Amino acid sequence: MNTGDNCNRRMEEGFSNQNDEESCCSDRETKKQDLNCIVEQNDESHEEKSVTESTRKKKTRTVLELQSDSQDYCSEIEGTDRVKRRKSLVREAAASGQGQQRRLWVKDRSNAWWDECSRPDYPESEFKKAFRMSRSTFELICEELNAVVAKEDTTLRNAIPVKQRVAVCIWRLATGEPLRLVSKRFGLGISTCHKLVLEVCAAIRNVLMPKYLQWPNDDGLRGIKQEYETTSGIPNVVGSMYTTHIPIIAPKISVAAYFNKRHTDRNQKTSYSITVQGVVDPNGVFTDVCIGWPGSMTDEQVLEKSALFQKAKNGGLLDGVWIVGGSGYPLMDWVLVPYKQQNLTWTQHAFNEKIGEIQRVSRKAFGRLKGRWRCLQKRTEVKLQDLPVVLGACCVLHNICEMKKEGIEPELEIEVFDDETVPEDGIKSVSSSNARDSIAHNLLHHRFAGTSFL
Repeated sequence: MNTGDNCNRRMEEGFSNQNDEESCCSDRETKKQDLNCIVEQNDESHEEKSVTESTRKKKTRTVLELQSDSQDYCSEIEGTDRVKRRKSLVREAAASGQGQQRRLWVKDRSNAWWDECSRPDYPESEFKKAFRMSRSTFELICEELNAVVAKEDTTLRNAIPVKQRVAVCIWRLATGEPLRLVSKRFGLGISTCHKLVLEVCAAIRNVLMPKYLQWPNDDGLRGIKQEYETTSGIPNVVGSMYTTHIPIIAPKISVAAYFNKRHTDRNQKTSYSITVQGVVDPNGVFTDVCIGWPGSMTDEQVLEKSALFQKAKNGGLLDGVWIVGGSGYPLMDWVLVPYKQQNLTWTQHAFNEKIGEIQRVSRKAFGRLKGRWRCLQKRTEVKLQDLPVVLGACCVLHNICEMKKEGIEPELEIEVFDDETVPEDGIKSVSSSNARDSIAHNLLHHRFAGTSFL
């Protein structure tokens, strides 16, 4: 009984378990089908969204292309209208101006001051005060430079007249005024004024220097020797030589070479300079110049670098004649300098006095040079490479003024102070030393010297 019941019970449990498994499988199949439906629905929804997005982008692109085409079309129309209006305005301006074109791109500046100075009735004294020379001398310079300085008018603008070009240069040299002030005074641009100064200075040096600053011919040398001998008693003197320094802004290259080593009671500041060596006749006219060597060089070194030294050494230019120099130069066969040792004799003192009279001629000439052209007294804005041209022009203009007897106002003339470094080897030849002793003896013997000591 018990055994049969157990068997029946197991059979019922087996059938029950089989039914449960079949039910579970059926549920899983149903779920799979549901999931597949959901995935298919999602795929369909994604495809629909992609199609919608693509359509929207195409529509946006089409709208943008239409807008761009519309803008291009409008721009073409506006550009055409603008060109037409501009051409119409040009035709109207040409018709109303009768062929004259307005200088619309040139800044309007006032040149009233120069217009006033250039009037024929402008006072001569005021003109000379402004330009350091009379109107006739100024016009002579303009006439000499006309062929080189003059420019032609263009379709864009009228050329600056020759007189105004020369006036800009001379005013700048005479006053040392900054370019921005020169620009306002003459109604020109700053860069234009700077260019004019360099162009006119170059023209003066190239055109006028061969005519107004040159070594004298034989007749000229005879006259110079006679004048110097009349005033000093020293024969065969053909020039008075001096070297001055022109202050500059410290250069960026080789700055030590331009350092002025001459620190004295009058010169205690650190300064940089270039040198100007000049030989002058009895009237203070330069007959030779050497410009541009660095300020650290001594007078002797500058002399040895000069063309005058090379001509005297190789060409015999100065055979049998003297150029008088100061204590900074050595005694040479053609350079006559004062006695430099202490405890001088009566004869040597007397000789030095007469040498000093000749040397003062060149000192005063340099004083007038710097007084006329005030740009030489201050550190200039001119570039170092352009300075020799500017300084050469100043020397030429000085000569023209001296030759034309253009006096200088006393308050403008200055006294130059260029302290001389005495060379270690002050005597270059025994023959020159003997010649100097002979000149000193003859001066005292013929009572040309020594009278101030009696």
